[in-house]
Amino acid sequence: GKKIGAFGLTEPNAGSDAGNTQTRAVLNGDEYVVNGEKAFCTNAGEASVIIFTAIIEEDGKEKGISAFVINADTEGMSLNPPEKKMGWCGSDTRSVFFKDMHIPKSAVLGNPSKGFKQFLKTLTGGRITIGALGLGTAQGAFIRALSYSKERKAFGKPINEFQGISFKLSDMATQIEASRHLVYHAAWKKDRGFPVIREAAMAKLFSSETAMKVTTEAIQVLGGYGYIKEYDVERFFRDAKILEIGEGTSEVQRMIIARELIKMVKKI
Repeated sequence: GKKIGAFGLTEPNAGSDAGNTQTRAVLNGDEYVVNGEKAFCTNAGEASVIIFTAIIEEDGKEKGISAFVINADTEGMSLNPPEKKMGWCGSDTRSVFFKDMHIPKSAVLGNPSKGFKQFLKTLTGGRITIGALGLGTAQGAFIRALSYSKERKAFGKPINEFQGISFKLSDMATQIEASRHLVYHAAWKKDRGFPVIREAAMAKLFSSETAMKVTTEAIQVLGGYGYIKEYDVERFFRDAKILEIGEGTSEVQRMIIARELIKMVKKI
């Protein structure tokens, strides 16, 4: 495409609890006046279009959370400098501020009464994407660890001939393959229009935690070199952590999975 977009959902007091959104869009005639703040907004400094969530207020009454779409140069919107992050340093991440921003009623995205459900559905699909990111991150770290284990020799033989290293590699490969099946299965079901709330949460949970485990073990396989930027695995390690947080923390994924399992039991 010719434009980059950004999605503003998280707020300083609304992370896992997305329903605690405090940004407000107050109806004033034929337009909304928006005030509030979004945190950790990916691509905010590069985007041409920004989608964000806010509570709609009409005649002093709250009408629920809706999604809005605006151009990034809309008057009344401003950005903080990029966050200085542990990982994902190539990703522009900023806070977005709305101060008396006037936008037309047509900026509401979709049905105003279904805004909350709309962005929850977006998060469900996003979790499969995060699962894929976790899979790729783990795979990248594993390949480097495996290659290094062939080249590095200790006590007269390659270190992958020692059980302590070979077992690590075996566990890493098994976890990666399991992640691959979970992610591909969730993506396959989504492509065919099946409900994937549980499958997406499982893929995201397992793959992101696998990425953290595998990148940690990759550093261990490389030893001191794993701690040096030249050998890449420390970057994979730093990039992996956010996958357990973004698009719903690991704790939230477990809550979602448990809720979906309980629903299944009630139907039996």
